[in-house]
Amino acid sequence: MSAPRSRTRSSRSTAPKVGFVSLGCPKALVDSERILTQLRAEGYETVSSYEAADVVIVNTCGFIDSAVEESLDAIGEAMAENGKVIVTGCMGTGPKSQLVREKFPNLLSISGPQDFASVMQAVHAAVPPAHDPFFDLLPPQGIKLTPRHYAYIKIAEGCNHRCSFCIIPSMRGRLRSRPIDEVLTEAEKLAKAGVKELLVIAQDTSAYGADLKYAPRHWRNRAYATRLLDLCEGLGELGVWVRLHYVYPYPHVDHILPLMAAGKVLPYLDVPFQHAAPSVLKAMRRPAAAEDTLKRLETWRRICPELTVRSSFIVGFPGETEADFAFLLDWLKAARLDRVGCFQYSPVAGAAANALPGAVPDEVKQERYARLMAVQARISQDKLREKIGRTIEVLVDGPGEEGVVVGRSWADAPEIDGKVYLSSERPLRAGQIVKAEVLEASAHDLHAQVLDG
Repeated sequence: MSAPRSRTRSSRSTAPKVGFVSLGCPKALVDSERILTQLRAEGYETVSSYEAADVVIVNTCGFIDSAVEESLDAIGEAMAENGKVIVTGCMGTGPKSQLVREKFPNLLSISGPQDFASVMQAVHAAVPPAHDPFFDLLPPQGIKLTPRHYAYIKIAEGCNHRCSFCIIPSMRGRLRSRPIDEVLTEAEKLAKAGVKELLVIAQDTSAYGADLKYAPRHWRNRAYATRLLDLCEGLGELGVWVRLHYVYPYPHVDHILPLMAAGKVLPYLDVPFQHAAPSVLKAMRRPAAAEDTLKRLETWRRICPELTVRSSFIVGFPGETEADFAFLLDWLKAARLDRVGCFQYSPVAGAAANALPGAVPDEVKQERYARLMAVQARISQDKLREKIGRTIEVLVDGPGEEGVVVGRSWADAPEIDGKVYLSSERPLRAGQIVKAEVLEASAHDLHAQVLDG
């Protein structure tokens, strides 16, 4: 079970104690942070063992089969070790919630994503709050589960797309953008608290504001309209790294690139292409499927030559032929993306793709996965070798194995991209941004020497 570390004082012995298990993607992590912030505000103490907890909250993920199994295992472990368990998140809504109820009929409560009120009501019923304003004042930025120097900031909930392999809209609902002043105020608090990198997330970040009327909102005496460009302009004033995730290749994204070229936003885009073959994209019901993505990439790189693009792909989707896969490999070689992840298609309960004909055998999925990753490894290594001898900025994450200091460049998002292994004549601390000369490159990582000054 995971729980944030808390400072301890003898006066806490009477505080009600909550165990917390957080599973899933960064969007679920932000939900966990919000619940933990509310718990702290009401005087609850989080603990790292089932035995010490008065009640346990499990924030679940249910996107793919392996996530469902992990969530069920976590709930089962909490029930066996503690017995008083509250379930929330993606397993708490739709058909999956019935699965959970049948398997664990003695749960205290089960609720879906962002249903924070239900979670707190269940906590209150299990163990009443004992708020004491004299211990552990709530930090202004709330409780964070990430290291102190970076934080995820969620700008919207839900999604309006109906991709055939995905059930996110049925779990999280339609797009609901947060007001721009609310997002910028949260971002400013995080920056003032010492956060050096803001990772902007949503189900579809580039659709931000599409559900809101174009009405000016004020922040720092400037009028902003609720849409992505204006949000990026506001975030770019805070003096921290701003990294965009889950950006679909819509034409209006072109307008963000000048901010990247000017250093206001990191020259980094996480774009979920998923495939390249037109027939597969059509079967997937992907948004922007008709876009000429190679031309879009060319436009972006012309505006911002330093741009890093990462993406993820699905191989073995129902109906994917060898010709479709060959098309994807040719596209990948032409696109020369910097970072790539790949998944073998796995059916998701409730997804429309389950009814599609042309199931691809598992051994073919594995073979295509290996071929795609081999192609991308060569591309990645070639692109990283081009950086040898260059000076780059690196955000220090902390010590790695055998005492080597590990950091990340602009091209590296935490946990999903590569690392920069640093040699330095002086001590380095997490959250510090240093300049370093690249000495070596592997298929995914860099080795660099920190420069003086």
